[in-house]
Amino acid sequence: MANGDLGSRRATIRTVAEAAGVSTATVSRVMSGVATVNPDLAAKVRQVAEQLSYRPSEAARGLALGTLRNIGVLMPDVGNSYFQDIVKSLHAESALEGFRSLVADHDGSPQNEFATAWDLMGHVDGLVLLSSRIAPAELRELSRQPTPVVLVNRIELGLDLPMVGVDSFTATLELCAHLSRLGHRRIVYLSGSSLAWQDRERWRGVETSRRVLDLEVVRVESDGTIETSYEASDEALSHEPTAIVCFNDLSAIGAVSKLRVRGVSVPDDISVTGFDDIVIGRHVHPSLTTATSPRGELGRRAWGMLRDALDQRRALVDATLLPAPLVIRDSTGPAPGQSTS
Repeated sequence: MANGDLGSRRATIRTVAEAAGVSTATVSRVMSGVATVNPDLAAKVRQVAEQLSYRPSEAARGLALGTLRNIGVLMPDVGNSYFQDIVKSLHAESALEGFRSLVADHDGSPQNEFATAWDLMGHVDGLVLLSSRIAPAELRELSRQPTPVVLVNRIELGLDLPMVGVDSFTATLELCAHLSRLGHRRIVYLSGSSLAWQDRERWRGVETSRRVLDLEVVRVESDGTIETSYEASDEALSHEPTAIVCFNDLSAIGAVSKLRVRGVSVPDDISVTGFDDIVIGRHVHPSLTTATSPRGELGRRAWGMLRDALDQRRALVDATLLPAPLVIRDSTGPAPGQSTS
């Protein structure tokens, strides 16, 4: 069969093998970069493959090499810039070692997240779960699978998984202490999803401030988005706080927007804090007092943990908390009636 005839249809591994006069197994080894093939024969196979515009199946390459060179990243909201920053860092680090990132989100329910994670495992060498809401029992089930899993922004005792997160508890205490020094005594916490580990840690920080700093605190339910927090701010105002501690910067932006509509001045009438220090929080008016989540470092640590797990062919247990330094900007000021001195 002439090469021209072979090139008239889509080339397969079989047509390349026929044209080169070798077995399909030899073509597979050559295209996968296996070094055991005779160099002259490998060069001939690659030349024929180029002439026929043959592109090997990535699945076939994965079978030959024992790796797909893909990592999966699963998050609650692919449109949230906070997660985008972590993924960007994770991708940059993993790409240096020839890995590609498959990014997916879920509908926010633990069941859907678990099902999506399970599906992804068949297409990746390792999986990173950002701000996971999966129940501990199902996380244990994932940990028993051969595909390594790393948790980001969740530290859960009793799990055989590497984990890295931000010390939200300490950072929230520091935010509350900052407000206390400004004379604030009545604080509303505008929450994130109660399914999120970060929300539980930040609420724990606010509750601790009630005892340690003698503050009056109330929790108002939200979900960490601008729109829901905008709507929930009416309830927050009904408690007559002098300060609103928001789950994240997006929540704070929603709150500030509603306060503006209601004719409430920030920070003259009510102070507002965020969390994460996303870029937009520095440029809204007033700029947000917040805590800085080290998103780039989270991505780098997550890849390092996954890389270690891939090298060992199992998940190495490690739990790391990163600090979230306080950044004081214009959205906080003295409580009404308090001196600025």
